[in-house]
Amino acid sequence: MFKHRQNKSMFFILVLVVCILGIRISSAEEKRDMGGWEEGSAYNQLYDPKEMEKFKAIAMGFKKIVPLPGMSPGVALLVRESEDEVITVHLGPRWYVDPNSIQIKKGEKIKIKGVWAEIDGEDVFIASKVKKGDYYEYKVRLTKNGKPFWTISPEELAREKASK
Repeated sequence: MFKHRQNKSMFFILVLVVCILGIRISSAEEKRDMGGWEEGSAYNQLYDPKEMEKFKAIAMGFKKIVPLPGMSPGVALLVRESEDEVITVHLGPRWYVDPNSIQIKKGEKIKIKGVWAEIDGEDVFIASKVKKGDYYEYKVRLTKNGKPFWTISPEELAREKASK
């Protein structure tokens, strides 16, 4: 009987430790340093959903960016709208956007939706969505309010992806 009670106690302690560790891990993830990409940051305040525009372009490739001093690196898509103009399209932070998983290749025709912003005297386009053809779409922000996908809850992100 004593051994049975001891096993129950050990089991209870183990469950308690796992719960405490789970709470600490999830709160650490919630407090993750977004490196200047967080909602409400100076960078994200440049995105005004009321100024939404879209254009067609040809993909030229990806490049690493640091939009504002002190921010963690991000990923941009370089596109050509006309023969003499290459546009830098900001997609998001490097820790969220993986260029290797984006199904867009150099030379492909794409449609981009987002807003224009001026950073360091240069016009850039901050994307909410990049489409290729009728079936491929890469979204990084909510269209209705511009909220970045990297700042929303996993549940909200799953709902957004399911609504395609």
